[in-house]
Amino acid sequence: MTAFGKLIRTTAFRLTLVYLFLFALFAASLLGYFAWNTRRLITEQITTTVNAETGEISEIYARRGLHGLVRAMEYRALRPGANLYLVTTPTGQAIAGNVGSLAPGVMGTEGWSETLYRRIGQDDVDHRALVRVTELDNGFRLLIGRDLEERRRLFGIVAKAAQWSILVVVVLGIGGGIFVARRVLQRIDAMTGTTQRIMAGDLSGRLPVGRSGDELDRLASNLNTMLERIEALMMGLKEVSDNIAHDLKTPLTRLRNRAEEALASSCSEAEYRTALERTIEESDGLIRTFNALLMIARAESGQARDNMDDFDASEVANGIHELYEPLAEDGGMTLKVSTSFAPMHGNRELISQALANLVENAIKYGKPVSVAQSLSAGAVAANREILIEARREAGEVLLSVTDHGPGIPEGDRKHAVERFVRLDASRSQPGSGLGLSLASAVATLHDGHLRLGDAHPGLVATLAIPARPGAPDRLAAQSQDMSKTSA
Repeated sequence: MTAFGKLIRTTAFRLTLVYLFLFALFAASLLGYFAWNTRRLITEQITTTVNAETGEISEIYARRGLHGLVRAMEYRALRPGANLYLVTTPTGQAIAGNVGSLAPGVMGTEGWSETLYRRIGQDDVDHRALVRVTELDNGFRLLIGRDLEERRRLFGIVAKAAQWSILVVVVLGIGGGIFVARRVLQRIDAMTGTTQRIMAGDLSGRLPVGRSGDELDRLASNLNTMLERIEALMMGLKEVSDNIAHDLKTPLTRLRNRAEEALASSCSEAEYRTALERTIEESDGLIRTFNALLMIARAESGQARDNMDDFDASEVANGIHELYEPLAEDGGMTLKVSTSFAPMHGNRELISQALANLVENAIKYGKPVSVAQSLSAGAVAANREILIEARREAGEVLLSVTDHGPGIPEGDRKHAVERFVRLDASRSQPGSGLGLSLASAVATLHDGHLRLGDAHPGLVATLAIPARPGAPDRLAAQSQDMSKTSA
C-alpha cells in the first residue's frame, strides 16, 4: 500500500472529510440564507417605495385630473435612477411614462407582478422589473415599478462569494485533513513499530509519549503502564520457573534418594516405616510449597477479588494468636496480641494466611541471637516476645508482627519478599522462602503493601491495607452488640 493510500484510509482523514462536508453544508446554508434574506429585503424596499409613490400619484390624479397626472409622470420619469412609470387609456394606449414595451397582459391585471420591459430610448435588451398596476377612475391604468437589476447584481455577488468561499473551505479542509492525518499516522506508525518489537519478544519496549497530553498520549501512557505490569509478571513467571527448577529439584532429588536408600538398605518393617514417614514429611513440604505458589498466583492475578467482604481485622489477629500461641510456647517464645476495632474490606482467608505467614516467620527466625546480649532476665523475656497488632491508623488498617530476633538488614528487605529467596541467616531453618512473597502479594491484591521495619532489635512486618472511608455500620453494630453481650 502506498503512503498516500495509507493516508486517505486513516480515521483522522475520514473524519476530516466528514467535518469538511458538514462545515461546507453549513457555510452554503448560511450564505444561501443571507442571499435569500437580502433578496427579500430588497423586494420589500421596492414594494414600500412603489406603494408610497402609487399613493402620491393617485392623490395627484384625484386633485388635478389627467393633465396633472401626465405632468407629474413626465417630471418623475426624467429624474436620475427614476422608477418605471406608465399611464394607459382604458383601451390600452400609452399616454405618459418612460416604459417602451411590456410583456403581454401585464396592464390588464391589477396588483403586483414581475415582468420583462424596455425603457423608451434605451437599448433593445429586455430588463426585469417588479411593477404594480392600479386602475384609476374612468378606466385609466397606472403602472409604477422598479428595475430588479440591483437585486440581481447583489445576488450574483453573494453567489460568487459563496462559490469562492466553499472552494477555499474545501481546499483548506483537505489540506488540513492531510496534515492532521499525517501527524496522527506518524504517531500510530511509531506505536506500531514498538508493538512489533514487543511481539517479537522485546518486552522492554515502550510506546512514545509526547508532551501534548492528548488522547494518544493518554492511551500510550496507559499501555506503557500495562506493558510494565506484563513485563513484571513475565519476569516473575521466569523467576518462578527458574526457582522451581532449582529449589524444588533438591527436595525431589532428596525424596528419590531416600526411597532408593530404603529399598537398598532397609531390612525391617520399622526401617521401612521410618523411610515412608520421612518420605511423607518431605512430600508434605512439597505440597505446602505448591499451595503457597498457587495462592500467590491467585492473589497476583486478582481472582480473589470476587470473595471480598467486610470484616474486622482485629478478629483475624485474635484468631491467629489463639492458633499459634501453643507453637510459640513450644519454641520458647511468648506470643501476645494487641487489637482495636479495625474494619476493612478484603479477602479474609488470604489476609489470615498472610498474617499467619508473618507469625510463622517470627516464631522461626525471631529468636534472639544470643542470651549474652541481654543484661537481665527481664530483657531476655522481652526479647523472646512476639507481638501481633491490629489497628486502624491514618486511613489504613495495619496488621503487624514484631519480633526481637536478628531482623533483616535494610539492604536485603526488598530482596526478601521475592519468591524462594532465603537470606544467609535463615538457610539453616526449614522453609521454602515463600512466606513474605505471599504476604506481599496479598497486600498488593488489596491495594496495600508490605512494610519491613526495624524493631531495635528485631523485625516489624506490617500489612498496610487502605481502609474504606468510615467504619462499616454493620461491623460497628456487631462490635457494639458483642460488647453488650460480654458485659
